[in-house]
Amino acid sequence: MNEDEPTCASTNRANPAMVERVTVLLVEDDDVDAERVIRAFHKTGIPHPVRRARDGIEALEILRGETEEPLERPYIILLDLKMPRMGGFQFLGCLREDPALADSVVFVLTTSRNESDRFRAYLQNVAGYIVKSRTSGDFVDVASMLEWYWRVVDLP
Repeated sequence: MNEDEPTCASTNRANPAMVERVTVLLVEDDDVDAERVIRAFHKTGIPHPVRRARDGIEALEILRGETEEPLERPYIILLDLKMPRMGGFQFLGCLREDPALADSVVFVLTTSRNESDRFRAYLQNVAGYIVKSRTSGDFVDVASMLEWYWRVVDLP
């Protein structure tokens, strides 16, 4: 690629070499699961902040800065699928249609073992599909995996 050629890439991205903090947006309606995920990050000593949204509508408001300051990049979204008001798939559709959010990194964290849910999620370009019952129960393995992920992957 010629350096003089214009590109379609956004120029307001974080420099991966300078990333020190990755925020996790946890989109989860279940208070017990949300608390277990947050505790897992504390337990593993991962210093990155976790912000919670209780459904897809609240998550979009946070991402767009409609209720408070928007999340600064880089961030990773942990998304439950079955939620009130706006579920995970509807949220993913809105996220992927929004040019400012379309490249968001999303991991699904769900109770659904349904194969069609998994395929549908990957068609929406999720980075991973994690079934809650396959985790350690306290989500420490999920927190550790995410820490490894953002250390080796350049995030948008």
